[in-house]
Amino acid sequence: MQSDNLLITVAFNDLIFTQAEIKIIEPLFQKINVTKGTILLHADDLVEFQYYILDGCLRTYHTDTHGKEHTIQFGINDWWVSDYTAFVNSGKAILTIEALQDSTLYKISYEDMNYLYSEIPKIDRYFRIKLERSFAAFQKRIVVNLSQSAKERYLTFISTHPEIVKNLKNYHIASYLGITTESLSRIKKELHNF
Repeated sequence: MQSDNLLITVAFNDLIFTQAEIKIIEPLFQKINVTKGTILLHADDLVEFQYYILDGCLRTYHTDTHGKEHTIQFGINDWWVSDYTAFVNSGKAILTIEALQDSTLYKISYEDMNYLYSEIPKIDRYFRIKLERSFAAFQKRIVVNLSQSAKERYLTFISTHPEIVKNLKNYHIASYLGITTESLSRIKKELHNF
């Protein structure tokens, strides 16, 4: 059976649920709307939730001891984000999560996710597959960052995530690529003139 709830029809679009399962799922997720610039999670906060992005764009980043931001991940529609190291260990965040656009999100706690896993095993399998794909993507990103030039990393980023690029400022992209905004401007100018 399908639900009228957008979370269930969009986030879990590959799964079919019984009415009883829908009644278990729906109350565990809280829908929130955040405006551009909202900080959902500050470094050093306890991490209580992971977020499903129904609509919008989020950025997850780490600020080093010199105050420099290092973007770890961008999240757009149909992505899940959190500081997962702290989320699964009930620890304090090392990351900050910021809304880059007005966004509609669903949030769920770690305890409620584990409850869903035990009550509805197909959700456990669904998230295991999502986690495997995410881990593979992060591993690929590490290899790219270690082996490609800044220009090659930029080209890889815009070809892999063309839907994200239009929502980002140069300093966000530069932070993600591990380069300065000046270097990114030079790369973009060079590619434009090519």
